[in-house]
Amino acid sequence: MKIKNQLLDPKSLINIMLVSLIVLVSCNEKKEVRKTVPQQIVLEKLTNSPSYSNATLELKALNRDSYVSQDTINFNFDVQNYTLGAQTESILKNELANSKKGQHIHFILNNQPYSAHYTNNFSKNIPNGVHHLVAFLSRSYHESVKNEKSVVVKKLVSGPNAKDTIGLNMEAPTLIYSRPKGKYTGKDAKRILLDFFVLNTALSKDGNKVKATINNQEFILTEWSPYVISGLPEGKATISLALVDATGKHIAGPFNKVTRTIMIEK
Repeated sequence: MKIKNQLLDPKSLINIMLVSLIVLVSCNEKKEVRKTVPQQIVLEKLTNSPSYSNATLELKALNRDSYVSQDTINFNFDVQNYTLGAQTESILKNELANSKKGQHIHFILNNQPYSAHYTNNFSKNIPNGVHHLVAFLSRSYHESVKNEKSVVVKKLVSGPNAKDTIGLNMEAPTLIYSRPKGKYTGKDAKRILLDFFVLNTALSKDGNKVKATINNQEFILTEWSPYVISGLPEGKATISLALVDATGKHIAGPFNKVTRTIMIEK
């Protein structure tokens, strides 16, 4: 028995084409939804760094705080039990962004992005005005050395008629931002160091804390420790740090809330 080929009439053919088009659009929309699901950001404590608990940093060269006729100041630091320019002996130097120049000093003026210095003696151009210096020792992968003697805190007055526009109480609880900074590419973008310095306070579950907001995802840090960020998507990332009290209220201070941006390139 022969079966005759059946031709669809134009109306049925159009209906089939419309259904196929709807299915195709629906599939594309589902694919697009999958692409826009936010990537989960993970923040975890960094462990196993060498402690350098005996390392010390002291500012030697400044015998006065006021510089009237110059704005270029020579800084001479005395470093003990710590080697500037050496690679930190840790596997972490292979897992995090690491400086080929080795261990260094993070020099931070008015809580602005730090400059890195690999020798104990260097000159800086300090603008006229009243400034607040925080300098501390850093491992080659930029994690700060956290002890009472590894940091220098000093007020600097540069130029005539200098005015203090910041109004920092040097004895008040203070948060200093350190990392992350700049651009991260390749393997350095997979695990990114989050690090900061706290002065005149301690962090605890029942006391002061640091609130970290990373691309609008919030974390409460109850321990002064280095942390590692993973899961950041490609592009610009925003990191905000704030020093808060036990109730979550922002602790007043010119440096106690700061926002920085970094770039991620996979």
